[in-house]
Amino acid sequence: MKEKDEKTRRNFIYQGLKLGLLTAIGGTAVAKSLRDEEMVELMDTDGNLIKVPVSKVEEHSALKGDDYNVREGFPNRKFVMVIDLARCKNAKQCVSACNKNHFVTGDNAWLKVYKMQDNPQSSPYWMPSLCQHCDKPACVKVCPVDATFKRRDGIVLIDNERCIGCRFCMAACPYSVRVFNWSEPEQGEVVANMEYTPDHAGAPSVRGTVDKCDFCPHMIAKEKLPHCVSACPNGVYFFGDMYEDTVTNGDETFQFSKLLRDNAGYRLMEDLGTMPSVYYLPPKDRQEDFEKGLDNYTEFESVPKAKKS
Repeated sequence: MKEKDEKTRRNFIYQGLKLGLLTAIGGTAVAKSLRDEEMVELMDTDGNLIKVPVSKVEEHSALKGDDYNVREGFPNRKFVMVIDLARCKNAKQCVSACNKNHFVTGDNAWLKVYKMQDNPQSSPYWMPSLCQHCDKPACVKVCPVDATFKRRDGIVLIDNERCIGCRFCMAACPYSVRVFNWSEPEQGEVVANMEYTPDHAGAPSVRGTVDKCDFCPHMIAKEKLPHCVSACPNGVYFFGDMYEDTVTNGDETFQFSKLLRDNAGYRLMEDLGTMPSVYYLPPKDRQEDFEKGLDNYTEFESVPKAKKS
């Protein structure tokens, strides 16, 4: 029954996309226009390729300026995260908690901790990497089916009922934080029977679609912190509301603006203009020795290469 519903959904998206193209092009010249125009191939959740005219992908409303597919989310809130690199010791309890509560594993983990070292002379440090929940998200701009959307509370999410697996969002993201479900996710019967809600965590992953960090809106709804924040033994992560100018790790609470100002807080790749909602504090006055984190380090955890603007 589930397989039948999936095929019906994909057929509906495909037929709807074709209908939209026919309407946009108009008239009896439709067939000839489609034959003559350069096509781009998009992959559906079965791994089949769908050919779509390049011009129609480029003219999609989500690609024009700042016209994002914005949904309200939690009213009058703007969520932000601060990550204190001086506290991180690569304990990876944040990764384990995120994986467990979002039913993801291995390379498909939404949160990763990287060993960072600019050059042999500089000091190494650990850096957690997750979706930056940008105010100007490149991933939203390039999605041809509005599967990736930004809510008014700043959270960027993926509707995997709409996702067709084109991976344009992965190519556009300069932070390399999105993952693709190449195979059927092994999440068990409990997850398979969950009710799907595109703007809420806990929905089953789907083969042929993209996943990423979601800032745990299901925990925010319960007035609790995201799983990574509450699981960290060193209080590395601070989460809060920019409008309230407050962030907390559960044990400590700071004024958001003062914390950034007093500790030289920064955002990744600021020059790209994506305006991330995740801020970092530099790894100075460290609480733990870097070497203590090597026990949890594996060689495949190489730092993702930054994309040029």
